[in-house]
Amino acid sequence: MAAPQQPTSTSFKKLQRFLRSRMGQAIADYAMIGEGDRVMVCVSGGKDSHTLLDILRHLQRSAPIHFDLLAVNLDQKQPGFPAHVLPEYFEAIGVPYRIVEQDTYSTVKRVIPEGKTMCGLCSRLRRGVLYRVAAEEGVTKIALGHHRDDLIETLFLNMFHGGRLKAMPPKLLTDDRRHIVIRPLAYCPEADIARYARYREFPIIPCTLCGSQANLQRAQIKEMLQTWEKQWPGRTETLFRSLQNVAPSQLADPALFDFGGLESARITPTPDDDLDAIATDLEAEFDPVFGSAVASLGA
Repeated sequence: MAAPQQPTSTSFKKLQRFLRSRMGQAIADYAMIGEGDRVMVCVSGGKDSHTLLDILRHLQRSAPIHFDLLAVNLDQKQPGFPAHVLPEYFEAIGVPYRIVEQDTYSTVKRVIPEGKTMCGLCSRLRRGVLYRVAAEEGVTKIALGHHRDDLIETLFLNMFHGGRLKAMPPKLLTDDRRHIVIRPLAYCPEADIARYARYREFPIIPCTLCGSQANLQRAQIKEMLQTWEKQWPGRTETLFRSLQNVAPSQLADPALFDFGGLESARITPTPDDDLDAIATDLEAEFDPVFGSAVASLGA
């Protein structure tokens, strides 16, 4: 397989600069990659992981630090999986790689009842294998292809179906404290990644080989967010920024914020208090749409 040709159109170059900038910013903001790191890039064959590897390779050449990349693909023995595609692609672009063969497909089919989605168990088994490989290869970071939209969708999935205010962090220390997982595409919109993958003509391997029913809950969340974005352009980006601007005192988790300690921090009000200052404090608790109405109460 020949290495993909670099498109020359102005629109592609603009898109490439945008994604490189977004990825570079995420890497800097969360200290994802440091001098001497050995980064294992998990490549499934989908558009996201292809884009992740491609842009990381470009950043590797221009970064002020040295880090190594290892592309890893897990062949889960799904029927019809084209096992030759990714090795040929990795050879063509000259990236070090490892193909891991592990029949997790049979395990999932045995455990999950017919007609139920296999995505959850499949993902957990895949993650376990990749962590093992990371230890064997001595890598310092594990890079996954989750993008901005994945993080937001996970936030709503956890709220709607798990009763938790939780998403995917751009950088994570695993529960056993042995691995650091990074998501360099955390600032990148899915639509732009899809456009980039089409421009680059990556050898895409679909995630439908197992014949599993789609993850309907995630699909419903994705449809909801896409509808919102059409009605109110920019809402997805605003939702993502909310993950970066958390106010624990304005939520309701007593383990996260010491509500019991508020009495000791309280200042007893006096008749001489400046009502304008009080109104300003109240206004700060609300968004700008309602701020002026709240402020008027102190007038």
